[in-house]
Amino acid sequence: MKKTVFVILVLLLANSSVFSQLQSPEKFLGYPLGEKYTPHHKIVSYFNHVASNSPLVKLISYGETNEGRPLLAAFISAENNIRDLERIRMNNLRLANIAKDRMAADTAAPAIVWLSYNVHGNETSSSEAALLTIYELVNPGNSQTKEWLKNTVVVIDPCINPDGRDRYVNWFNSVVGKQYNPQLYAREHREPWPGGRTNHYNFDLNRDWAWQTQLESRQRLKLYQQWYPQIHVDYHEQGINNPYYFAPAAQPYHEIITAWQRDFQQSIGKNNAKYFDKNGWLYFTKEVFDLYYPSYGDTYPIYNGAIGMTYEQAGGGSAGRGVLKREGDTLTLYDRLIHHYTSGMSTIEISSLHAGRLISEFRNFFNNALSKGTGNYKTYVIKHNAAQEQNLNSLMELLDKNNIEYHSGSGSGRGYNYATGKDETFSIGARDIVISSLQPKSTLISVLFDPQPKLVDTATYDITAWALPYVYGVTAYAVKDKINVSSAYKKADPVQNTPVDTYGYVIPWEGLKSARVTGQLLQKGIRLRFAKNDFEINGVAFKRGAVLVLKTSNNSLDAAGLWKLTTDIANAENVKIYPVSTGFVDKGYDFGSRNVAFMKAPRAILLSGTDAYSNAAGEVWHFMEQELDYPVTLVNSNDLGRITWSEVDVLILADGNYSFLTDKKQWETVKSWVSQGGKIIALENAVAGLAKATEELKFKKDEDDSTEKKDKYAALKIYENQERDYISGMTPGSVYKVDMDITHPLAFGYPATYYTLKMDNNVYEFIDNGWNVGVIKKDNLLSGFVGARLKKKLNDGVVFGVQGIGRGNIVYLADNVLFRNFWQNGKLLFTNALFLVGQ
Repeated sequence: MKKTVFVILVLLLANSSVFSQLQSPEKFLGYPLGEKYTPHHKIVSYFNHVASNSPLVKLISYGETNEGRPLLAAFISAENNIRDLERIRMNNLRLANIAKDRMAADTAAPAIVWLSYNVHGNETSSSEAALLTIYELVNPGNSQTKEWLKNTVVVIDPCINPDGRDRYVNWFNSVVGKQYNPQLYAREHREPWPGGRTNHYNFDLNRDWAWQTQLESRQRLKLYQQWYPQIHVDYHEQGINNPYYFAPAAQPYHEIITAWQRDFQQSIGKNNAKYFDKNGWLYFTKEVFDLYYPSYGDTYPIYNGAIGMTYEQAGGGSAGRGVLKREGDTLTLYDRLIHHYTSGMSTIEISSLHAGRLISEFRNFFNNALSKGTGNYKTYVIKHNAAQEQNLNSLMELLDKNNIEYHSGSGSGRGYNYATGKDETFSIGARDIVISSLQPKSTLISVLFDPQPKLVDTATYDITAWALPYVYGVTAYAVKDKINVSSAYKKADPVQNTPVDTYGYVIPWEGLKSARVTGQLLQKGIRLRFAKNDFEINGVAFKRGAVLVLKTSNNSLDAAGLWKLTTDIANAENVKIYPVSTGFVDKGYDFGSRNVAFMKAPRAILLSGTDAYSNAAGEVWHFMEQELDYPVTLVNSNDLGRITWSEVDVLILADGNYSFLTDKKQWETVKSWVSQGGKIIALENAVAGLAKATEELKFKKDEDDSTEKKDKYAALKIYENQERDYISGMTPGSVYKVDMDITHPLAFGYPATYYTLKMDNNVYEFIDNGWNVGVIKKDNLLSGFVGARLKKKLNDGVVFGVQGIGRGNIVYLADNVLFRNFWQNGKLLFTNALFLVGQ
């Protein structure tokens, strides 16, 4: 007995010794929270300090940012839960029917509450709040949190976007005076381009959960999908004059969100309100922030079984450490962080009180997924097409990232054809991809594939259409019946091209991988050509755009080295290439024909800076560097006059408002460069700017209804309906079918139809002196919301076109073909503009 007491005493003393080393954030950092911004490395240091001095914490490093900053997640719970953390994790996967070990799930398990801070780098107060939250959760003197942690595991990601945060914090600390200045016009409230909101590549990480195009997202989601929490909170900031926002969310809720998920948002909101009322703080709910688009930090967790929520504090990049609000109060950094701290602790509390119900409803969510499936469709069939192989492989990569299962099948079915919008009968081939909705990821599958999701309220915060067959440009059917699947889908074996001494090699132009091979060969100094027409050789048919690597064009190179280099690059990209022993084709034009064009390696500039929208410039930058793997020089728009134009072949204008287009002298300089053989690639609003500058591309006017009797009461509008009146003339993001001229190099590699994401109300008349490569005709809307007034206008217009100026070209991409870098089928259009147009 004495020995047992002695052992217990030793353990208590040991724990006391551990906790006695634990310091508050103020003591550790040397300043009270809110007095200054905490750089990311100090946040990391404090979390390491807490983990080293508390048995209630396990710290996991899950990756690094593009700029090399660490990404961390802290797991906080009762000491016995931390010791048992792996068992809790595996049990949670069993609850979700995701674990493959076939062991029974324990429903008397802790609830998992995941708190994600600072996804937008200049929304800084939440990372400061994370420091206080982790301390109070493990503070030995806080008896309340001890009770919560008995049946709750709290996960804190203190900063999702360290690169953006440090960009903002380092800038702010460099411009603030001895005392902060609360006047909004002071320079410390005027954050420079591109701002700290986005990551290294100027991407909004809160739009990337499902798509995982960004390094931070891929690493975070890998960890997230090892856990699947019951609660997820994503912390944000909004305009400085807004009260605090928390759940319940605004309409439109996606129709598949369960009654339980909606109801518990109400419970959490009421608990938060209790503490905000006690402190006399203002807040609002059920407005602005909806639950529809699938790639947010609130919706993606919801579609994966959690109660997902956004919390929004007033602040952002204009707030600094203190700022005067419209009503005359000063909003301080401390105000902001204490609000976030309070809502976080309240959420943990209510989750602990209802842990048992959270677990049982979480279990029901995934059991229903297996037994019933979610949504109107039970099966999705993606037809295999050799010409779409690269896009199909990219689609499967996305499914893999999201743990969505897919199989082979056989027989036939009847379902909704995404291309025609009609129910049709089809057969299932051996290489078709069959996705059953009767699996753990049923809800996410339904959201990502539903061709016509129900939209309860048109006042949405984001795009309204994203069905994956349109995103990837593949042939697909949505089937309301269950189709029996066979074995797991067997992907094609990796390509193994073997170098042979021959006349040349043909690279089929079938997608982004083909373009990557081409770009890498060009960077190695290999001279290439491409076919402007279909041809056939050695019994193999090739479509327009096929790239030729010919020995005769590369006489200065050793043939064996040339073919080894070519096949090595193709093998690395998994692209099958074809050796040919002659330039004499069986059908089409021989390789020496003028219909086979020389391909020059383009030297490209992307305009950045204040004239370019930072997210849009980031899309091009990321695509060029990370996906196409081709060099691009970023030049700030105010340095346009410094460019040596003889060293430039391509000028890329991402979405933006470019001042040089309205400066006569600057525009004449650029126009002269184009006429001598230069090329402009313009996207979205840059096209609108060029339309005004060139006067060749014209905006399509609204339908002329002057012949109709004018309603004399049309000007009498209801003030309350002003938002609805505005919506009638816009689209937040809808999918249209575009008819393509596949004989033009801009459309090489495409079928006759392309699916475009329409984001604005800009529509252009057909080009008289140029090429209308992609046009929208009547009744071509496929999915998503379009206002009634705009719908009348969105037809018989050009969205992709090419206009010649002298020996050069302007490529108009009026819709964003690189949207958030997840619109996979648009990427070849951009590479066509870069590599093929004008050659």
